Amino acid sequence: MASTDPSAPKGEQESEESKQSTADMTTFVQNLLMQMQTRFQAMSESIISKIDEMGSRIDELEKSINDLKAEMETESGPKFQELHCNTGIVHGPSGILA
Repeated sequence: MASTDPSAPKGEQESEESKQSTADMTTFVQNLLMQMQTRFQAMSESIISKIDEMGSRIDELEKSINDLKAEMETESGPKFQELHCNTGIVHGPSGILA
């Protein structure tokens, strides 16, 4: 803090106090902005990390679904799709296909 000289005029003392108050407020606001920036950066990194994790899970889910579809196609092929040469009718799991 600035020292005030009791022999200095009153207006000059108020001016010094005002300058100190302004400097204190500037420092406070700068510190507050730095804290906010740090918190925002941490939140952004957390969100990006969670989005990346969700993307990986979706990729895994898509692969599992495609694997299951391929497995179902290979297993159901001989069981459900029977072509009758004399009629030209194809039977599937839900009935006549064509």
